[in-house]
Amino acid sequence: MPGESAARRTPGRRLGKTFATAASPGAVVAMSYIMVDVESDGPIPGDFSLVCFGAVVVRDGLADTFYGRLRPISERWQPEALAVSGFTREETLAFGDPAMVMREFGSWIGAKSKGRPIFVSDNNGYDWSFVNWYFHHFTGANPFGFSSMNLGSLYKGAVRDTFQTFKHLRRTAHTHHPVDDARGNAEAMLEFCRALEVKIRLE
Repeated sequence: MPGESAARRTPGRRLGKTFATAASPGAVVAMSYIMVDVESDGPIPGDFSLVCFGAVVVRDGLADTFYGRLRPISERWQPEALAVSGFTREETLAFGDPAMVMREFGSWIGAKSKGRPIFVSDNNGYDWSFVNWYFHHFTGANPFGFSSMNLGSLYKGAVRDTFQTFKHLRRTAHTHHPVDDARGNAEAMLEFCRALEVKIRLE
């Protein structure tokens, strides 16, 4: 309809790029949105362990990815939680040193980010809690700072409907390999930000 706001347009409609530029009014500060997905062997960090995680920089091509597998830090683990990752307890015991993996992840974030890195996740309450705890525990600081973004909430706000989900916009299958899952979520974010003309800079 004429005059219809961008947020109310059909999600599947291709509307092209509308990202702010440095010269445009109200231009946004440079940020890099990094989609993260986590698999663990229990519900909370510290008592349980981060098994593996994947990250993808949300920009055209989705070429910049990170994958980390970490040795358990606790004797506690839940078989049903670990099973989601596809690994056995014995396999995880041979994974990388958590401190080394988190340092490598921090270096990767610094190298791949343009401006401030923003943590984005389908379930940021869960994913963020593990990544934040591991960064602070093993490196002393979290390069993402103290905040994160929920992808589902961003989509619901863009379409102005709390009953909607972005998941139909994924192209990569949701396999529970964290890079696959992060990539699928990043694909969905690129798609709906463009289709709905969300004011955001994705470089």
